[in-house]
Amino acid sequence: MYASRVVFFLLASLSWLRSAAVAGGCGGGDRPVIFSFGDSNSDTGGLVAGLGFPVNPPNGRSFFGRSTGRLSDGRLVIDFLCQSLNTSFLNPYLDSLAGSKFTNGANFAVVGSSTLPKYVPFSLNIQVMQFLHFKGRITELASAGSEVPVSVDEFSKALYLIDIGQNDLADSFSKNLTYSEVIKRVPSIIAEIKSAIKTLYDQGARNFWVHNTGPLGCLPQKLSLAEEKDLDENGCLSSYNSAARIFNEGLLKLCQEMRSELADATIIHVDIYAIKYDLIASASKYGFLNPLMTCCGNGGPPYNYNIRVTCGTPGCEACSNGSQYISWDGIHHTEAANSIIASKILSTAYSTPRTPLNFFCRGWYVQVKHI
Repeated sequence: MYASRVVFFLLASLSWLRSAAVAGGCGGGDRPVIFSFGDSNSDTGGLVAGLGFPVNPPNGRSFFGRSTGRLSDGRLVIDFLCQSLNTSFLNPYLDSLAGSKFTNGANFAVVGSSTLPKYVPFSLNIQVMQFLHFKGRITELASAGSEVPVSVDEFSKALYLIDIGQNDLADSFSKNLTYSEVIKRVPSIIAEIKSAIKTLYDQGARNFWVHNTGPLGCLPQKLSLAEEKDLDENGCLSSYNSAARIFNEGLLKLCQEMRSELADATIIHVDIYAIKYDLIASASKYGFLNPLMTCCGNGGPPYNYNIRVTCGTPGCEACSNGSQYISWDGIHHTEAANSIIASKILSTAYSTPRTPLNFFCRGWYVQVKHI
């Protein structure tokens, strides 16, 4: 068993390296600039910086050796994507003490964010407003002849990554709304994402990378809290996943429509749901044990999740080997799972249209010719 797991992770590493090579960095001397908007799936420390809310160890133990505000034992998907572009991890926009000069962009994603309600910390439209302030200050400083971390023309060349919507659905179910009531909210969620893309476009953004939401019904937290367990063949909540798929269908349609509406923009839709569900359905193939069990939790089988004793709080212990688990804390993924998710994103097999991550680099067309 141990030998087979070693072989698996060696193969996974080789796959990651091949994927990263395809993505590459920016050619022609260009540097990748990324602006990220979303929730805890992409938050690299925004919650801690913005609200002072503690994210305690063992978060961060696998890669960083300390807590960095990420809800995982190590790197997030966005961290792996940055590494594939040969750029440093994105610093939170709100972290003034990070020592970041924001030369490769900024991360506006914050734990708990959703699209609705608007104008609450840190809903999607607030994140976009923060970006507008950031861009406005850069423009003012550049006009005054001051040194700026990102040149004004790099805003139009940058990649705008959006990964949000999971909390909108999760919060709706947590409020005991019926399935049909949750579905009725989907158009409003999609409308907020459309508004965000259009606002960014009006500010010169032309390159968009949009993630749909994962299988909500496969999260150990949801499974442990659900009173009625309408489980599918892989042990996930069917109604929750159905709502996620309906949202994802709407998001894919939105991306298709906006590609026509915004003719000079590139809008890539990435099927995160398919990637993450495959991890659950084929867990043993990837070397994972108990795909619906939490690594860092307190509750025992089958999910090891206790809402009163969550990861990072006293009385909660983490498993000894996070690489055997998909779920880190009942909601978020382990670094091992995030690595596989990122490699599948980089493969372009889950992107519509199929496009390498570094498409926004001027040197991309030259690179693709030689792949």
